[in-house]
Amino acid sequence: MHLTLEFGGGLELLCKSVKFHNVNVDLPKGADKLSMRDLLAWVRTNLIKERPEMFMKGESVRPGVLVLVNDCDWELSGQLDTTLEEKDVVVFISTLHGG
Repeated sequence: MHLTLEFGGGLELLCKSVKFHNVNVDLPKGADKLSMRDLLAWVRTNLIKERPEMFMKGESVRPGVLVLVNDCDWELSGQLDTTLEEKDVVVFISTLHGG
């Protein structure tokens, strides 16, 4: 499944300072759909090269990370159970900043 992932608010630093990623994510074995839970596991394995704990806590994103699926807050669409479709755009933005 082809997706566009965007990392902002400092999260891009965890992905070699690349803000936009056009990726192809395979469906999990035996699954007929891709969920945000599946995508986060894929991101942790394939994109986050250093300090994954800065992005994820358990199987979800850390508190303070805003997640948008096609410009809609994932809290309105089921969070980890949100079903993704071909060419969806998923944005991760850290709302926590030092200072």
